Amino acid sequence: MEQRVSLVTLGVADVARARTFYENLGWTTSAEPGSDVVFFQAGGMIVALWSRAQLATDSVVDDGGGWGGITLAHNVRSPEDVDAVLAEAQDAGATVARPGAETFWGGYSGVFVDPDGHPWEVAHNPFWTLAEDGSVRLAPERADAFEGLA
Repeated sequence: MEQRVSLVTLGVADVARARTFYENLGWTTSAEPGSDVVFFQAGGMIVALWSRAQLATDSVVDDGGGWGGITLAHNVRSPEDVDAVLAEAQDAGATVARPGAETFWGGYSGVFVDPDGHPWEVAHNPFWTLAEDGSVRLAPERADAFEGLA
């Protein structure tokens, strides 16, 4: 298996509502209105919105309704960008769960939660390279720099 992620599918209670939220963040899709699944190109990967019940059935899991143990992340170029994205998400209907602040690992981050409960960390990591296309790269000399810091 190649070391990459191609698609992240978010299970949502209402696909139309979730689509509106992400479109209010400025994301675009070519999905027809009323589609059962909505795909967004997100850099070199795809984010999909699909019925939470259908996703659970398709993935052969029991959905207890709780947090699934995954947090999505959006890296930005500066601490000011963290605060701007958090404000944009809040304006679009998200809840800011953790305002932007300096981190124990030397960066700056905050968290918003979308209307379906999916947490997104918005972070400025001065140790990673953020390319023009939004892709991130680990600095080879810093790849394990955060081990044991928790």
